[in-house]
Amino acid sequence: MRPWPARLHDGEITLRPLRYSDQADWRSARERNVAWLAPWDATAPPGAENRPATFRQLVRRLHGLARDGSAYPFAVEVSGRFAGQVTVSNIVRGSAQFGSLGYWLDRDYAGRGVMPMAVAMVIDHCFFTAGLHRIEIAIRPENSNSLRVVEKLGLREVGFAPKFLHIDGAWRDHRLYAVTVEECPDGMRARLSS
Repeated sequence: MRPWPARLHDGEITLRPLRYSDQADWRSARERNVAWLAPWDATAPPGAENRPATFRQLVRRLHGLARDGSAYPFAVEVSGRFAGQVTVSNIVRGSAQFGSLGYWLDRDYAGRGVMPMAVAMVIDHCFFTAGLHRIEIAIRPENSNSLRVVEKLGLREVGFAPKFLHIDGAWRDHRLYAVTVEECPDGMRARLSS
């Protein structure tokens, strides 16, 4: 099995490449959840290159990164309905074999175990198909929902990064969590289920 494109499935949850045809569902979810997501959304700092202006540009950029092997942008579906996104980015090969994982979820699906399972599926894919050694997740200290995801998965906190990412219009502190393949030899899904 090759690392990308990939389609992952567990129960009612399916992860697949983000595609142009997701535009209406993606936009609807983002608009309905603007207050829910805005405090955690990355923003471009002053003077930085602008982010993609359209959904098509976003998908095109993510597909290019996926072709280069530097990102895996997954759409999250629950029972066939678009529910959010999990993206592994900043993939480094060579001696590091590392990637950063980020995610967002439509509030309608929160509290149902969707995101912990989706993140577990992606980590397993990164370790056992893509050959990565370490996955890191950066979370704002105030983001209790995301903190619950890493707690459910048993990821260990490895550090604190002051002013780590530009989020919601300012440089924000983040707590750093990580897992290596040696820490879950049977997979993250198995760890989540135990």
